[in-house]
Amino acid sequence: MTARRSSAEAAAWLLFGAGGVVSALLVPVLLLLFGVVFPLGLLAPPEYPHLAAVLGHPLTRIVLFGLCVLALLHWAHRFRYTLSEGLQLPRLRAPITLLCYAGALAGSVWAAVVLFG
Repeated sequence: MTARRSSAEAAAWLLFGAGGVVSALLVPVLLLLFGVVFPLGLLAPPEYPHLAAVLGHPLTRIVLFGLCVLALLHWAHRFRYTLSEGLQLPRLRAPITLLCYAGALAGSVWAAVVLFG
């Protein structure tokens, strides 16, 4: 008989997958545009008033907040799994889990303050 896994673990894996997908789709595009294409002059960068207007739109802020939260949850789950399972630290599973997800929560709160504050 197989041990039944908790629904919290299923939710953590769901957020891990969602964070990985969203990060893999959006972060490379943003890094390519703002880290390579605009600085090299391959495309004209957006004017400040236009970029400020786009970033001032509530939907843009919600999308950026979602990207930050999902990426942080993806990191927390991956780092927790690497420390507790990969390094074989089962005795420290509870503190590792607490610290990883508390870090993701703190980063999410900081992202909310920056984006909506």
